[in-house]
This record gives sequence, C-alpha cells and structure tokens, in this order.
Amino acid sequence: MFDAFSGVTVLEYADFISGPYCGKLLAEMGATVWKVEEPVKGDPARGYGPFPGNIPHREKSGLFLFLNTNKQSITLDPSSPTGRDLFLRLANRASILIEDRRPGEMAEMGLDYACLNESNPGLIQVSITPYGQDGPKASWKASHINTFHASGEGYTLPGGMTHALFPERGPVAGGVHLGEYDAGLMAASAAVAALLARETWGIGQRVDISKQEATMGLSRLGMAQSMGQDIIYDRSRSYEYGGIFGCTDGYVILYPREDSQWKALVEIMGRPELAEDPRFQTRPARIKNGAEVNLVLSQWASGQGKEEIYYQVAPSGCPTAFFSTPQDAHHSPQFEAREFFEDVTHPRAGTLRHPGRPYRFSSGGPPDTKPAPTLGQHNETILCGELGLAPEELPRLGRAGTI
Repeated sequence: MFDAFSGVTVLEYADFISGPYCGKLLAEMGATVWKVEEPVKGDPARGYGPFPGNIPHREKSGLFLFLNTNKQSITLDPSSPTGRDLFLRLANRASILIEDRRPGEMAEMGLDYACLNESNPGLIQVSITPYGQDGPKASWKASHINTFHASGEGYTLPGGMTHALFPERGPVAGGVHLGEYDAGLMAASAAVAALLARETWGIGQRVDISKQEATMGLSRLGMAQSMGQDIIYDRSRSYEYGGIFGCTDGYVILYPREDSQWKALVEIMGRPELAEDPRFQTRPARIKNGAEVNLVLSQWASGQGKEEIYYQVAPSGCPTAFFSTPQDAHHSPQFEAREFFEDVTHPRAGTLRHPGRPYRFSSGGPPDTKPAPTLGQHNETILCGELGLAPEELPRLGRAGTI
C-alpha cells in the first residue's frame, strides 16, 4: 500500500465522529495515529451501535470500529499534572494534534497552542468545535442537529417527493450524522494543506474548524443564489419536470433535461413518437408541460423494477438512478468489482465488513487495514516504548486515574 504520510505522527484527542474521522483519513494514508481516550470509559462512540447481535459492548460498537481503524489507543487524563506532562511529551513527538475540546479548555489544562508550539514549533493543531474558536457562539455546546440546522442546509430537508407527501413535516437534519463527517473531511483536508505549508515555511500552525461552516461550505451554490439572486431554496423545491418516481420495488430518478436525453428515454420506453410531440420536443416545452411529462414517466416507471429501469436508461446518457437500500449497496456489482468492502477482523468483535477507501493509488499494493484498537491497548507500546516509562509504572498511573 502507498503510504503517503509514512513518518507522520498524529495525536488524536477527540471523540465521537468529526475528530476521529479526520484521524481515520490520515491513518489510511499511512500516518501513525495515537488516539487518547478517557480512562475507563473511553471514547463515547464506544457506546453507540450497531453492535453484533444487538448486544452493547464497548469493544464492539460498529461506529467506533469503523472510525478508528489503523489507530493505536492509549488511556490518559491530561487534566491531572502527571497526565498533562505525558500529553505534552506525546505532543512533542507529533506532527499533528487533532482535538475537539471547547474553546479555552486546552488552555485551562496548560495545553494551549502557545505552550505546545513552544516545545514543538512544527506542530499543526487541528481544533474542531461546533462554531469555531471565536464569535458569540464559540463557547456554546451543540450536537449534530444543532450545527446542521445552523448551517442552513437542514431547511431544505425533507424535500421533493417527501415534502409532497408530508407537507406539514418540519425540517430534518441529514441522516447518520452527515455534518459530523463533513467537518472531519474538511479537517483532514486542512491538516494536509498545513503539512504542505510546513514543508514550504518550516513552521506549524493552528487550524480552526467550525462544524457549522463545514456544512455550510458544501452548499455554496445555494448560498450564492440566495444572497445574489434572491432565490430561496426550501423543502418545496422540485424539478421543473422529471424527478422521483415509484416503481414496483422502490423509487427511481428520471431527469431527461436535454433534448437528446428525452429522445433516448422515450425510445427506451417504446414511445419514440413523443420525441416529436410539440408538447415535449424542447426543454422549454417540457417545462411548460411538466405535469404531462411526469404523468408519462410515472405510468411507465410504475410497471417496472428500479434496477430494470436503471440498467435500461443509464447507458443512454439520460440522468437516472435508483434508490439503493443498504442491502442493495452492499451487494452492488460495481462495489464488488472494485472490492470496495473489506473484511476486518477485530479481537473482540470478530470479522466485520467495512466500507473501504474511496480512492486508489497506482503505486503500492492493496490496503492493509488494521482493526480499531481495544481501550488502552497500546498503553505500554506508546507510554513505555515512546516515552520511556518503566512498565511497572503503568499500574500505579492506572490506580491514580491518570491512564
């Protein structure tokens, strides 16, 4: 496997999703990631399912196992004097520190960036918070639903067919903590940029990541149209024609935007005469007669299966897709051909199938994914092997609550 960040050490002092996802992405590119977890309890993500057999266990959380592959776990409480000293020594050996404490919390422990940078001038500190390090909301606590809706993105959901069927339903946040992953991806991108900058200027820096801004940054077009053209997107938005249609086993999208796409689609439908029908011949005509277009598409789609429609229409160039269930995605021939999913064997959870890397390097072989660590699995490896502590010191530190 091509390890782009071999030799880069990351100290991850972050919980749940955003910070750990940032660390996961760097670990997959070859960085050594030391994950600092709270003694005894560990990362709160360990308490989130799904769990094999639906039996909760801190070493078997599907969420934690996915987010923490290729990492090493140590338990440490940096708020104690001894814990602070150990944390500082770890940070001195790191290229990147990922942390998600509330603004000011690191300083209260004597671990503010000025202190860390003084002993490690090249350190890059990636700080991930709900609203950023400054501004009137900087100190506010927030969960995913707060930051997602604060970004403005949630106001457009649910839209389309869901809004048509349930017009009184209020806004919802993106599913499965979408905004948390957005922030983690942005944080990893910024960390890589800061590493490149360090190669040029020879200095580290602090990277300030706002989860609210990370989610808003993904809807730049909508924001620009809102501010520049007074176009407001809300849950009533829909296609001028085309869109989501029910079929015998689910739903498909059909959107013959261009004239050539419409011609190809009606040919597949067995109704080539509709390509020359004045009501549908041009895009302006189809917009004007959108209800009739949709009636034609709906009647055709309702008698077929979603994959049957997709594999007929997709090769023609007409935009189409079927709504995959998790089972559909897991058994996708495309994923199977690219060997996207990989089996990872964990000492406590057993062998589980994980989504793999969404990229391929031409150099090197296939990825060698290591399972997520058990809580404190690498205390001796890191604290003794890297910091030089004697193994007999670890039980004492454990009794004191330091590790």
